[in-house]
Amino acid sequence: MKAALLRYRVMATVVGVLLVVLCLIGLPLHYGYLLFPEAMPQGGTAYEIGAGISQYLGVAHGWLYLIFLIVAFMLGRRAGWEMPYLVITLICGTVPLLSFWAEHRATQRVRAEHAELA
Repeated sequence: MKAALLRYRVMATVVGVLLVVLCLIGLPLHYGYLLFPEAMPQGGTAYEIGAGISQYLGVAHGWLYLIFLIVAFMLGRRAGWEMPYLVITLICGTVPLLSFWAEHRATQRVRAEHAELA
């Protein structure tokens, strides 16, 4: 159980960080020209950086999120989580910053229910 929890925590953190960078840095830089055409012209430096972040980090996040889903599902089944709790934990991984709360919540629950991890 300890190894499953560690795998879950690592994947949740990696996926959460990538999602925050993608949503709070990459996408605003990439699509900033729509709101601020003079300050952030399409084809400018900010646009190019945002496009690169969106393209590469977006793909990496997508693949790593699939791995996160598998790891979280395996932990949830092993820890005996009921299905609504598991589904909410998986969905929280799609929301920037909320994923960190969900990871903390799940970690606390596993540690409380499985004393050998404390």
